[in-house]
Amino acid sequence: MNESIAKAVAVLHSAETIVTMGHIGPDGDALGSMLAVAAGAENAGKTAFATFGEPFVVGKQLRFLDTSLLTPPLQVPEDLDVAVVVDTGVPHRLGSALPIAQRAKTLIVIDHHLSQDPEFGDIKVVDTAAGAAAEIVYQLLVAADWPITREIATALYTGIVTDTGRFQYEATSPGVHRIAASLLEAGVSPPAVGQKVYEEAPFGYLHVAGAVMSRAKLDADRKLVWSVLYKEDLAAEELRYEDADGLIDLVRIADESDVACLLREIGDKKFKGSLRSRGRVDVSVVAAGFGGGGHHNAAGFVADGTPESIIDAIADSLS
Repeated sequence: MNESIAKAVAVLHSAETIVTMGHIGPDGDALGSMLAVAAGAENAGKTAFATFGEPFVVGKQLRFLDTSLLTPPLQVPEDLDVAVVVDTGVPHRLGSALPIAQRAKTLIVIDHHLSQDPEFGDIKVVDTAAGAAAEIVYQLLVAADWPITREIATALYTGIVTDTGRFQYEATSPGVHRIAASLLEAGVSPPAVGQKVYEEAPFGYLHVAGAVMSRAKLDADRKLVWSVLYKEDLAAEELRYEDADGLIDLVRIADESDVACLLREIGDKKFKGSLRSRGRVDVSVVAAGFGGGGHHNAAGFVADGTPESIIDAIADSLS
């Protein structure tokens, strides 16, 4: 990976216009990583933008980050030297931002997922052992000799904390903790990040969580716990889709389960599934069966059908 980072750094140093982007509905790792690269580029004298595909909405829990470089996809200029895609190596996950990546003179992909399109990206900086894309971005910024400001450090720390499950997931390594320590030295406030990401939500979230918990079901034979979030649940409390990102963590706590799944309705008989594993089951394989992907212990997918038919397919894969 050092050779790939060196190639990426050379391209970034020579570029004048840079856009960074993550997948649709960016989580803490995707958003933090894209903001960190964009801010580093701007501080180095580049013209930089950060974007992602519609819906162009940042989740409430992540709005404390410096989003001043975020630009709606339709407002990103046509002529770009470099596009940097973070936290995904699959083109369709960029949604309406994909044409931006395709028209850049050079495309760099920074990712830590197994699922990759081998044809996507001129330079691929991929480390599947990394706990977060932000971990790789940190190494890139250091190699580029771009200073890690407090704002950049906070974005990277948010990416690492969220994608390592607050340093609980299997991919949490000694190296991740060393990076986290350097980010603290750069001025990150862990209490501030933790409170915004994990300890603040609209009052209506409690009602939505209650509805999802009341629907939870356990397949004891397959050690699978699952539930469903419907659009009407959010509408009743005037909440956005992104306000419900943390619900999978409530579903997954049932200790009778090896695998947890939360299905979130996103269209007519269309659901986005979030999968979590305690370690015995590789849920990235389960997600791949639906055209999705992710990690051994955390993965996602989009599927058509009823909740029952989707869960039946998951259960069959666990048999």
